[in-house]
Amino acid sequence: MKDEGWDDLLCLVKSFCQVRNIDIPDLSSSYYSRGARARNEHSDHTLEHHYRVDIFYEAINCQLMELDHRFGDSSMEMLRLASTLDPKNAYDTLRSVDVRQLVEQFYPEDFSEHEKTILKMQLHHYVIDVVQHEDYKQLTSIADLCQWLVRSRRETNFDLIYRLLSLLLTLPVSTATTERSFSAMNIVKTRMRNKMEDEFLNDSLILFIEREIAEKISLEEIVEDFKAAKDRRVPL
Repeated sequence: MKDEGWDDLLCLVKSFCQVRNIDIPDLSSSYYSRGARARNEHSDHTLEHHYRVDIFYEAINCQLMELDHRFGDSSMEMLRLASTLDPKNAYDTLRSVDVRQLVEQFYPEDFSEHEKTILKMQLHHYVIDVVQHEDYKQLTSIADLCQWLVRSRRETNFDLIYRLLSLLLTLPVSTATTERSFSAMNIVKTRMRNKMEDEFLNDSLILFIEREIAEKISLEEIVEDFKAAKDRRVPL
């Protein structure tokens, strides 16, 4: 993006300004910071340098820092190994070693030792029967690949690879659920509720996260369920 994205973005912005009759400044002119005193100072930077380096590059650097903060070395290694199964890389050689390492390192409990041996054999036939297929090159995601394997009835021949692909598809869901839970905790567990016990916190979080379902439950139903839970001395 830093190497090749600036020119395309600049052309897009210029076309936007031209359609809406917005004046386009001379990007080769000198850039001066805001303020009357800054006008009298000498500047070695052009407007294009300011927009490209101080804004465009800086925005990308901030995003990279955020990605580095959210995705550690282990997560990046997992994404790197999983990328060999992505059909978008159809013209690259399938790295069978990376697939086996992905299973060994991140899914050791989902595959037995015998299945890991069979997986090596399946990968050899997978390259011939799937990766070299013309329809495979038209796929754009792992989700499309799973659907195509089912339609072509190849998921039974490559059941272990299909299982691994299914596990990879759960990554966005599990990540989003975790992020959603932490966001909900910041709302539910306020300073006044800081001493609530874990069980009560979990119940409160479930009600908050699944509030669309909770809103459909009436108070009368809750009272009846609470009443039916056990015999009580005083009728509710």
